[in-house]
Parts: sequence; C-alpha cells; structure tokens
Amino acid sequence: MQLYNTLSAEERADLINQAGEQRLTLSFYAYAKIKDPKQFRDDLFIAWNALDALGRIYVAHEGINAQMSIPAQNIDAFRETLETYEFMKGIRLNVAVEHDDHSFLKLTIKVREKIVADGLNDETFDVTNIGVHLKAKEFNAILEDSNTIVVDFRNHYESEVGHFKGAITPDVETFRESLPIINEQLKDFKEDKNLVMYCTGGIRCEKASAYFKHQGFKNVFQLEGGIINYAKQIHEEGLESKFIGKNFVFDHRLGERITNDIVSQCHQCGKPCDNHTNCENEGCHLLFIQCDDCKLAMENCCSSECQETIHLSLVDQVKLRSGIKNGNKIFRKGKSDKLLFKHSGELSDTSLALANSLQVNLEKHEPKDIRKKISIKKILVGKGEHYYPKPQVALFSIENHELKIGDSLLISGPTTGNQEIILEKMLVNGSDSETAKTGDKVTFYLPFRIRLSDKLYKILN
Repeated sequence: MQLYNTLSAEERADLINQAGEQRLTLSFYAYAKIKDPKQFRDDLFIAWNALDALGRIYVAHEGINAQMSIPAQNIDAFRETLETYEFMKGIRLNVAVEHDDHSFLKLTIKVREKIVADGLNDETFDVTNIGVHLKAKEFNAILEDSNTIVVDFRNHYESEVGHFKGAITPDVETFRESLPIINEQLKDFKEDKNLVMYCTGGIRCEKASAYFKHQGFKNVFQLEGGIINYAKQIHEEGLESKFIGKNFVFDHRLGERITNDIVSQCHQCGKPCDNHTNCENEGCHLLFIQCDDCKLAMENCCSSECQETIHLSLVDQVKLRSGIKNGNKIFRKGKSDKLLFKHSGELSDTSLALANSLQVNLEKHEPKDIRKKISIKKILVGKGEHYYPKPQVALFSIENHELKIGDSLLISGPTTGNQEIILEKMLVNGSDSETAKTGDKVTFYLPFRIRLSDKLYKILN
C-alpha cells in the first residue's frame, strides 16, 4: 500500500505536461477534534493519491490545513472524499484566482502537533470560539468605520508585497510572534474597538480571533476565507479592492496579483518590484524580492558572496557548507543585512508602479525556476543504492539504458535536490569500465551524500 511519494518533482511535472489537463489550485482548512491524526493522514493519502491530487497538507489533533492542486475533472470526486468526514461536510474550498498546473508537484501530508503553531499551552483556550466572519462587501464596509482597527496576521515577507490599506503589519517571522505583540499593542481597546483581522486563506485568523476573544476583546471580526476568497468575491461582485498589491502564496507561484499596484521594491536596487526568488546558492537559499535586471546581473543570488559561491566547483561548495548548521538562517524569509531595500513592520499604502506598465525583456530575463529545470531533456537510468562517506563514493544500480564515461548526469532527490556532474571515472561491478549496462552496479566519486530515494538521470541535451 503506497503511503508516500515515489516520483520526484521533475518526474511529476513531466507527467502533468503529458496529460495536458487543467488543474485547479485551492486551499481549505477545518478545526476539529481528530483522535488519530496518523490514521487520518494515511486514509487521506490513499484517497487523494488515487485522484492525482497534489499539495502540502498538515493534520493534527486540532484539524487540517491544506494547499493543493487537483485535476479539474476530479474536483467532484475530491469533494466526495472530504464529505466522508462530518467536520468537512460543506467545507469552503478557496480556489485560486490564478491557476498553475505546476503549483504543487508532490502530495505531502504531515502529522503535526498543531496545524497552526501558536506557542500557546493554555488548556482553557477554545479554538472553536471564533470571531464574526465577514464577506468581502461586509469587510469593505467595516474598514470604513473609524472605530475599526485592522490587523494583518501574516509574516513580514507576505505583507511587504501586498496588504489592506491602513492595516497594522507586524514585523514578525511567525504567527506565534504576532499574538503577544498585537495583544500588548491593543490592550487598551478591548471594549470599544472593532478588531478586524485577515490572513491568506483564513486559518490563522480563525485561531487569532478565538485567541483575542479569549483575551477579552469584545468585538472581533475576521475576513472569511482570507485574501484568496476576498479576491474572488470582489471580482465576481464588481467591488472595490481595499487590498493593494500581490497576495503571497505558498506554492511555486509565490504570489497572486490582486491589483496592478506594486508596493514593494527590489531588495537589491530599489526598483518597484514584488517578485520573490530564492537565492541560487544552496547554502543560503534566502527568500527575497529581486527584479529582472538584478536577477540577470546577480544570477539569482542575494549577494556578491553567494554569486561567487555558485561558481565554485560542487566539491568546494559542499566543503563550505560542511559542518555548518544553518537551519533558520537559511530559510529566514528576507532578513539579511545584504538587502538594502527590505521593508517590514509599518508599511506604506502608496503604489510605486503598476505591474502592467513595467516592460520585461523575456528573452534576457528568463527566470530560474522549476520550469527551467523541467525543460532539461533527460532519461532515467538508475537509482541510488548506497553512499560510502569516507571515500565519498556512491553506488547506483542501472535499470535502463547505459552509461558511458563523459556522460552528463543529473542526480535528483527530495533531500539531495538536483545535482549535475560529468562522469569522469567509474567502477562497474567492481572493475574499471568505460560503459555500464542494465543490471550493472556502478560506483563513482561524489562529493555529496545520496539517498535511497535518489534517481540517476542521463542528460540528453
């Protein structure tokens, strides 16, 4: 019984391209009391894998939080899998404004302690005692009330590229950080102010509204379905958008445009820009905003140091990372003294430019993303069997076609990533050889560890 992914992101993308079917990007959440999250997780994986559903899903004793990509033709069958559970009957699916067939390339369902980490250990806190849900029209109306305080419960890298006008935008990296900050900042307004909150899809506000009611706030409201649902409603109903800019999303797109206003700047040169990228240096991988000119000049890197690093040999890059536990430093979202034009905390509502007025030379500014990696023509020849750390030698079994000295190889896996090498020397079944064929065991030098899930490809172009 399959309970985990067996395909790499690139293999899945190839299958999606071959199928040529429209896929829908959507999200949903539900707070509930789940007795056995592990069994719940396994049941969902079996049902959704059969429907070619992909995405990132967290389940816990307190409920489920999902961002997914579903084949359009399977959406009714997918909803039926949700209706099996009483707490998900009639659940709202937040369907994205913009669809991308490659928004998710794996089905990942993880069991967590909580679906939204809040740092709270208060047993008297009832997460189901939530605030009043507001639809887009109602939300717009309450924002016009001078007695309203509106708070963005997303992180700084999300609010920087787009937010509601006049909102408090805390300079935080996690949801748990924002709760005590806002509680302290608004402690004198518990009785008389409308506390109105929003987030991407509603799940963080659902918990935040319950938390602030627990803290004694009397008038607590939240945007139903978050910014995703708001964008859909203002489009369908012809309403004015009080949100300005782009909505950050947690898939390969990294953003959905709500209005044409660009409210942020390239972190390197200061030009109006709201496109996020990850630093090309695998030892950095910092998320930051980068315009096309800087992307070209800096080769997708956040600093000159990282740019120098990516031109080192793979062996030297691995040596630089060896023994360094970067952890949160690598994935800290846009916090670096190298980024001269990074803004967070109190943000401006002023538009710096309009997206449709910026001219982009697509031939000179090709983004380095998953689509570029997918375009590499390759053929699967084998899989990883073992890695010997002291001599730094990897063992592969050849399952298809053949290998020859001088071949360009791609080694790919969820932990290893995508590493390209040229085969200079190898042992085939324990002896030096120029060629390896189906059924052979091949060993050769590699400066990085491989895993059993890694695939070995021969690059054809």
